[in-house]
Amino acid sequence: MGRRREEEVDEELLAKLESDDAGSDKIRVKTPNKRINEMFAIADQILGGRRIRAVCGDGETRLARIPGKMRRRQWVREGDLIIIQPWDFQDAKADVRMRYTKTQALYLSRKGVLPEVVDTFGMGDDTASEDDSGIWEASDKRSEPEPEPEPEPEEAEPESDDDGEA
Repeated sequence: MGRRREEEVDEELLAKLESDDAGSDKIRVKTPNKRINEMFAIADQILGGRRIRAVCGDGETRLARIPGKMRRRQWVREGDLIIIQPWDFQDAKADVRMRYTKTQALYLSRKGVLPEVVDTFGMGDDTASEDDSGIWEASDKRSEPEPEPEPEPEEAEPESDDDGEA
């Protein structure tokens, strides 16, 4: 059997989403509805039997169920950004409501909408690149040779006279 193709980021669509947004705070992608307790999550592990382990935006790990309607149309893979809705009567379990494409997830990450727990797309804030440059500058400063402390003079031990004089 062949391997599944890795999903790629559609640069044109990403540019279109970001250009539509240039002057507004409006998000062009569906976001979780907080009123019905939906939240962002990352598909951590595919368990089989339409179940996945998901790391949620509130920091908890839940067992999530993929509904049949979604299972037939969209495949959920490890590392995908999804929307889940925890069950009212059993908080450790949830239902998967939606799966984002890589392009949509990258867009949400760049907009700063994702909580830090689920923002694995590396684009949350552009401060990461600024922090990296600070690290390199600091390491350059450390690479300068530090002045070595002067060696302390050793105490001279009294020498014994072995000339045969007694």
